[in-house]
Amino acid sequence: MRDVDFDAVRTFVTAADAGRFQDAAAEFSITQQAVSKRIATLEKNLGVRLFTRTSRGAKLTIDGQAFLPHARDLLRTRERALASVRPGRRALRVDVIGRRLAPADLLRDFHGAHPGIALDAVTLFDADAAVDAVRSGSIDASIRAVTMPGQRFPEDVRSTRVYDEPIQLLTGPAHELAAARCAAPADLAGQRIWMPGIVPGTEWAAYYEALAAAFGFTIEVTGPDFGVEPLLDTIADSRTLATFVGERTRFAWPADHGLRRVHLRDPTPVYPHSLVWHLDNPHPALAAFRDHLRSGRFDHSGAGTWTPS
Repeated sequence: MRDVDFDAVRTFVTAADAGRFQDAAAEFSITQQAVSKRIATLEKNLGVRLFTRTSRGAKLTIDGQAFLPHARDLLRTRERALASVRPGRRALRVDVIGRRLAPADLLRDFHGAHPGIALDAVTLFDADAAVDAVRSGSIDASIRAVTMPGQRFPEDVRSTRVYDEPIQLLTGPAHELAAARCAAPADLAGQRIWMPGIVPGTEWAAYYEALAAAFGFTIEVTGPDFGVEPLLDTIADSRTLATFVGERTRFAWPADHGLRRVHLRDPTPVYPHSLVWHLDNPHPALAAFRDHLRSGRFDHSGAGTWTPS
């Protein structure tokens, strides 16, 4: 079939189910002659006869019987394709950086508050890719650390700060700070903060570079990045290595690792997550998502916190 006439396919399925062209005509509020014309065009396009006329109505030929399940599949596929891009029917697509990180947790929290809204979480590489995807419409929103709007964003893109996430120090049980409930960022001078997953040029690399410069310590990125589990294994066995994690970062490790989360205070470094969206995005769930994130329940900003200038 060079060109699919979906009206003809739908008419064929309806006529096949009803067994009469007259019933199909009534279903679509058209004449019986129009039904016959649609079926004839479809038969010409396919190169086969789909119906034979009988005294009792229309009966499927062998080719008609063979085509019927595929015609149903064709209509279902078309409906799914339309629903995937139809605001109000498709899922709200949100970029969350990583599925173990705070943005994914915020999206799960929104789903708990609005279980009837369909969601689709995607993971893009960095803020530039996220802004491009927001502009193209391939995603509806992104939760990212971004520079001030106007310094970087096109005019049709908006952002608002939605969550300042406290940063914590993660150590093994033998580390000198493992027994501390809290530490100041200035106390980390001379410590080996190992973060092999940092990629130069990304927004998270810029954040941790600014953090290290502000408090006089060095973040090491040497060595291959084999993923989260090898990182945790190394930290658990080390007396000298530690790493940073967000307060809402979801990690699970074996009980014998004995890893410790140490709160940072005076000041508390917070990672600034912003919601990014297109000004003209029509998805009806986007406003509900913005309102949910701006409700104040995620606010950790204010006195005693630090973010890059």
